[in-house]
Amino acid sequence: MENVKNLIIGFGKAGKTLAGFLGSRGESVVLVEKDKRMYGGTCINVGCIPSKFLSNKATLRKVSNLDNETYYKEAVTAKKELIAKLNKANYDKVAGVPNVKIIDGTASFVNADVVEVKTDSEVVQIQAERIFINTGLVPVVPKIEGLNLSERIHTSETIMDMEAFPESLAIVGSGYIGLEFTSTYSLFGSKVTIFGDNPKFLPRDDEDIAELVKTELEAQGAEFKLGVKVKKFVEEADGVNIYFENADGKEEVKKFSAVLVATGRRPDTAELALDKAGVVLGEHGEIKVNDRLVTNVPHIYALGDVHGGLQFTYLSLDDFRIIKSVLFNNGKYNMGERKHIPFNVFVIPSLAKVGMNETEAKSAGVSYKLAKLPVMAIPKAKILGNQSGLFKVLIDESTGKILGANLFGVEAHEIINLFTLAMNEGISYESLRDQIYTHPTMAESFNDLLNI
Repeated sequence: MENVKNLIIGFGKAGKTLAGFLGSRGESVVLVEKDKRMYGGTCINVGCIPSKFLSNKATLRKVSNLDNETYYKEAVTAKKELIAKLNKANYDKVAGVPNVKIIDGTASFVNADVVEVKTDSEVVQIQAERIFINTGLVPVVPKIEGLNLSERIHTSETIMDMEAFPESLAIVGSGYIGLEFTSTYSLFGSKVTIFGDNPKFLPRDDEDIAELVKTELEAQGAEFKLGVKVKKFVEEADGVNIYFENADGKEEVKKFSAVLVATGRRPDTAELALDKAGVVLGEHGEIKVNDRLVTNVPHIYALGDVHGGLQFTYLSLDDFRIIKSVLFNNGKYNMGERKHIPFNVFVIPSLAKVGMNETEAKSAGVSYKLAKLPVMAIPKAKILGNQSGLFKVLIDESTGKILGANLFGVEAHEIINLFTLAMNEGISYESLRDQIYTHPTMAESFNDLLNI
């Protein structure tokens, strides 16, 4: 049995950063990862980096003379080359830290102190003073007749390796992940159809924003089938037949070149045997933690997406900061200290948010002033050739502080960070309004947007 001070299960953003930090302090660390393709975690390998790379390639499709099939295959090939480099760079960075040992294998708990790791050649047991779980999430594949992953039926992780251009693509699921791929594949030239069981599009967003997003995606060529129930998949040599019940209760069938199943993600804990360690899970299978990321077992921690909540790599990095504080600064920084967290949906153009939207403010009975500006009124949008969208900002009537920002438009993913900073630091909307900005930029729109 090997004894170590720190055992980290999962090579994600939080885990790899923590391994490097602890190793550089002279502490012994073993980092276990079951899939060599996942060095660096979801974001780098099967999430935000490859998906945004393909999204960017898709936006450039219109300036290429290549046919759809060739252009798409070259984009996927370039994506694979980039991700392979990033994957290796992440491995090398951690492997080069003194006191850190990386083991390729599948970990499962023997008890609260001992973890068994099965590699290709052996089974080893590791006893650790501290154990950190950073295994992330995996796609949910619903139990629907005939739904089996294949060369034509994909999750959000596998579709980005698909080299055959899909003339038609069905996306099952109308959430944010599905919508990002809708933009990407529509701009690549695929005929995209989105199947959603909820009759309302983006139900948690303001109706005016949701309608603009839907209209923009339809303008890109997407078709929406909302309020439907997918009943069966039948895969054939030339495509996949999807049998579904439409919003009127009528049975229909439609054939597609490929299918993306985008029906959510769940914590990747099935192989960990957490019950043997006595670790408690939540109702969705997430590992329950306190505001210091400690489980009910005091020396076992959970970092990143596996403990539930928002699924962003930048929050996984912040989880590392929390662990660092817990271990070496008496936990002065913890989840309770987090302020406003921005996020972005990488449809084209971007949908970025922080704080309250108007629907939430009305529901909560909050008194607010509303600032609105069509993106077409911003000179930089004209330069960038995309004038679609709307910027909305909610302002507290009594204090002048910003309650939330909802931005649908080009470069929204960048300027949302300015609103987040203002909210976290208590900066008034007048200060943002009266700031002198460089020109031409999207940020200079604040002069007009906040002139209320």
